[in-house]
Amino acid sequence: MAIRIRSPRDFAVGLVYIATGAAFSFASAQYEMGTPDHMGPGYFPFWLGIVLVLLGATIVLRTLRPNAGAAALAPWDWRLLLWTVGSVALFGAALKPLGLVLALLLLVMLSSLASREFTWRGALLNAVVLAALNLGVFVYGLDLPLPVWPSWAAG
Repeated sequence: MAIRIRSPRDFAVGLVYIATGAAFSFASAQYEMGTPDHMGPGYFPFWLGIVLVLLGATIVLRTLRPNAGAAALAPWDWRLLLWTVGSVALFGAALKPLGLVLALLLLVMLSSLASREFTWRGALLNAVVLAALNLGVFVYGLDLPLPVWPSWAAG
């Protein structure tokens, strides 16, 4: 009785979850953990990593079935990966010099280029709504000290 991977895509996702969760738990172990009622800075990322490992293990185990038909994993869409990861990296680099609003507009517009159903109107509407929600929640609601506009425009 041979065990085969029923869904290579789900199997790969499960392995990524396990690796990411283990990395977060391992990295957060260097911080003070605290207790559930007095959490330290390492408590939440540690347990979130553990939950991610368990979720990944569940996904991996569900893909292993005796005598399942083998299927090939589809090739990576490098265009989608580069637009998505690149736009997030650019957002991180642009947040301080451009401010939250312009950095979010840049993020949404560039990451939208990864979609084969991209339209300028839809991407711009999405960017404006996301910028408004982020301003409302993070800047005005939670009072996080994020730059809203570029320093040269804010005065």
